[in-house]
Amino acid sequence: MLREGGAPVPADMTRSEAKKGNPGGSMSAEEQVHPGLEQSSSELLRPKLMMKQTSKESVLQQKNPDNQVYDDGTNTFFWRAHTVTVLFILTCVLVYVTVLEETPQDTTYNTKRGIVASILVFLCFGVTQAKDGPFTRPHPAYWRFWLCVSVVYELFLIFILFQTVHDGRIFMKYIDAKLGVPLPERDYGGNCLVYDANSTDPFHNIWDKMDGFVPAHFLGWYIKTLMIRDWWMCMIISVMFEFLEYSLEHQLPNFSECWWDHWIMDVLVCNGLGIYCGMKTLSWLFMKPYQWQGLWSIQSYKGKIKRIAFQFTPYSWLKFEWKPASNLRRWLAVLGIIFMFLLAELNTFYLKFVLWMPPEHYLVLLRLVFFVNVGGVAMREIYDFMDHPKFHKKLGQQAWIVAAITVTEFLIVVKYDPHTLMLPIPLFIIHCWTLGFILIVSWTLWRFFIRDVTLRYKETQKKKQEVPLGNGSTPSGRSKLNGSSDSVRQRKS
Repeated sequence: MLREGGAPVPADMTRSEAKKGNPGGSMSAEEQVHPGLEQSSSELLRPKLMMKQTSKESVLQQKNPDNQVYDDGTNTFFWRAHTVTVLFILTCVLVYVTVLEETPQDTTYNTKRGIVASILVFLCFGVTQAKDGPFTRPHPAYWRFWLCVSVVYELFLIFILFQTVHDGRIFMKYIDAKLGVPLPERDYGGNCLVYDANSTDPFHNIWDKMDGFVPAHFLGWYIKTLMIRDWWMCMIISVMFEFLEYSLEHQLPNFSECWWDHWIMDVLVCNGLGIYCGMKTLSWLFMKPYQWQGLWSIQSYKGKIKRIAFQFTPYSWLKFEWKPASNLRRWLAVLGIIFMFLLAELNTFYLKFVLWMPPEHYLVLLRLVFFVNVGGVAMREIYDFMDHPKFHKKLGQQAWIVAAITVTEFLIVVKYDPHTLMLPIPLFIIHCWTLGFILIVSWTLWRFFIRDVTLRYKETQKKKQEVPLGNGSTPSGRSKLNGSSDSVRQRKS
């Protein structure tokens, strides 16, 4: 299978597949979007459209033999870099601002405009010149844009980290004048009765929890499942975060929820349903054929519209097989992924708390949209780095910057409100996490050290028992060449 974002490579087809044609001489819209289903052998096997697979793509094809990609190799104006065009437009804009536009006499406004212009110029450079990532749909420039946004966001976090706590919070006023003020106290948790007989609406506690965060939880875990592509890892992260909310509710009040809100509404309903729908989507993406044809090669308008719609779907699909128990390297990598995922989730709540941002503020939503766009690329680069170290000798650029962002966000939380983080943890919480840590370490030692040493010892003993003696017989009395002594006697008789 080709990797997502790989070069368009037609896969080899069998003779029976190549002979399939359209007896009527015309193609339907479905056939025009997916020409590999019904197309003559002369069209499929044209030499000028065939491209040689690299060794990396061959390895991926062996790992996913059921997922094939067919491409006619069309490279239109849409796919070109346009570096000169972007440079020309950027130069024209700068000339206009310099020569024709009068500069306002407002220092604050000019400072903001200068920062925004600097960011835009950097984005123009990155979108046209940055290295491509593993994804190409809907366009490689889209993913290069989010890579550059990642760099800008990391630089912003570094700037906030190097300010005093007071100056950092006041700086947020330059982004939005409503920020920079302490958050009002809010009541979380409340009455946890599922059925309140003393109220006109006995289920009012449940209806009160039905807010905009319910569909947000479902959609969030649907997208996370598409990123991680593994049911077990998703469920572990979902359950572990609920344990973290239990453990940290003495620090952040909004972690205080009812038991049924934790385990029924969150884990089972919102998160569980999102993970289930995500896994169904993964199955469909892995099994569907990926057959691409250039837009101008499609005759009907219906086929062109369908081709445009399919542009926003993956070019190909790779099934993740994390296999954490296969070796120590993969086990530690999966533990690290789970840890960073949980840390990024916690940063969402702690950043709002220390930077005085209300939950409904648009910056909170923009951060979530940002991670939706960069998370999938980062996970693919991590998987490639872990699963194909021969071809991916260093961690991908998007994964690197996402890891740096997650750590920097946590450092801002540590610097801006160490008092909250140092609040005494209840003793039973410490006991529970200590027990969990001991269990993980114990299993790791047993699985990758004690068990492996024992197996190697047994294999060594088995080989020693099979070493032939001087007369050609093994210690068990069996002849190495002729089998057991009984069979030898039978042949002599």
